[in-house]
Amino acid sequence: MRFWLSGITLVLIAVLIFAMRGELLEAWRLLGQVDLSKLVWFIPAVLLSYYAVGETIFSYLRQKRSLDDISWWQQMRMMLELNFVNHALPSGGASGVAFLTWRLTQHKVSASRATVAQVVRVATGFAAFFVLLVVAVLMITFDGAVNRWVILLSSVLAGGMILLSVVGVYIIKDLKRLRAATIWITRSINGLVRRITRGKKRVVVHDETVYDYLDDFHDDYLVLRRNKHLLFKPFVWSIVFLLAEIAQFVIVFWSLGTVVNPAPILLAYGLATVAGFAVLTPGGSGAYEALMVSFLAVAGLTGSIAIAGVLLTRVLVLAIILGPGYISYQHAVVKYGKPTR
Repeated sequence: MRFWLSGITLVLIAVLIFAMRGELLEAWRLLGQVDLSKLVWFIPAVLLSYYAVGETIFSYLRQKRSLDDISWWQQMRMMLELNFVNHALPSGGASGVAFLTWRLTQHKVSASRATVAQVVRVATGFAAFFVLLVVAVLMITFDGAVNRWVILLSSVLAGGMILLSVVGVYIIKDLKRLRAATIWITRSINGLVRRITRGKKRVVVHDETVYDYLDDFHDDYLVLRRNKHLLFKPFVWSIVFLLAEIAQFVIVFWSLGTVVNPAPILLAYGLATVAGFAVLTPGGSGAYEALMVSFLAVAGLTGSIAIAGVLLTRVLVLAIILGPGYISYQHAVVKYGKPTR
């Protein structure tokens, strides 16, 4: 299984590089125009981003006394592997959730608690983004040079986040509703697998296993509701993560000789990230770049500069993910993927 998994992964990397060949060539051409003394600040911004997103998960688990044996180096590696999986396996982020849950179980964290930790990451990420979004909207509202369509799109994005959060809490807080929603999903998966295998594989996910998992998940959620202080550290680290992500784009534009307002970049980043979950291409490639460039152009940035900054940032991030990310991922598969484990 490890052999086939490694082979498929290499094929997917080749497909991803081929699909982005035009962007890679354009980014290579842009390197000749870059001030490397400024671009070098991109590296600490990326490292801070990986560390911060890891802390949104691990700070919660450490407070629950579920994880004490993870060093900062292991944490950075696991986040690098998570990003690699999300980019190499086009599944709207689902593959990354499954992979990180598996990785955490190797450190004796239950699957349900590992999932709750990732729900905490998403929830505090939503909250952090909403706070920064309000600040960004205020900044661009008082900036008369920004197109008013940007404000409208920002308001729609904020409203959508609030609606999604309300629906999510409504489902999770009641065990019956949570079971009904999850069982519908699992039975749909089993039905799809039966059609693909022509009835040879009838059950992939068993209801009994799901019930046990949901009971643990719901118990953790109830504890979290009673102890909301557990969310403070993940929330702070979510703020740091988002600021580090936006800083990467600001640094690249700066190295290209353009100082940009971080507020429109935050809004473009939010829209592009949503597209990355909705579009089942590796890392949302294509839709991500198109949305960011279009939004920044509407916000007043020159089209050529917007294309140059977004493409170069994405390719630099991709280079880090596909290089060190693959090596770390492959090491984890070989080390923890043994049949005896």
